[in-house]
Amino acid sequence: MNKEKGKLIVFSAPSGSGKTTIVHHLLQEKKLNLDFSISATSRSKRGQEIDGKDYHFLSLENFKQHINQDDFVEWEEVYTDNFYGTLKSEVERIWAEGKHAIFDIDVVGGLRVKEKFPEKTLAIFVKAPSLEVMENRLRSRETESEEKIQQRLAKAEKEISYADKFDVVLINDDLETAKKEAEKLVGKFIS
Repeated sequence: MNKEKGKLIVFSAPSGSGKTTIVHHLLQEKKLNLDFSISATSRSKRGQEIDGKDYHFLSLENFKQHINQDDFVEWEEVYTDNFYGTLKSEVERIWAEGKHAIFDIDVVGGLRVKEKFPEKTLAIFVKAPSLEVMENRLRSRETESEEKIQQRLAKAEKEISYADKFDVVLINDDLETAKKEAEKLVGKFIS
């Protein structure tokens, strides 16, 4: 991978923190020159998700093949047999277009990107004001079973313990304020 090109903007957070909404907002800001790094996953599609737009949906076998071929910048088994990762080809595609890559990835994956490209990465941890607020956000999505929600909440407590390893912790208690703050942080980093 050519490390001389664009920068990497990583947004990580427990589920329900609002990171995806913030990332979508930043992608609308043309002056930032960002493109979304589409993660690969071995999980099934949810709702209206589209292969190649929301995720690169791979079979478990195919995902493991990519791991063996060292095709990932980072990857993680987030839940049993649910792998997520960033293909090197995805970052290369974005840099070839002269843009900066923005990531919406899990906490461990975000830290791995930062570890691989320390000078080129801005790692932002998005945090809901409380676990209760996060739980309410997860429930309002109406996309997951009670079991999945409980699994995500248990994982969130562990993920929050990694927050201080990120460059910035962005508290999302007011979405409009969080979007503006994220815009400032990213704008300063890429300039």
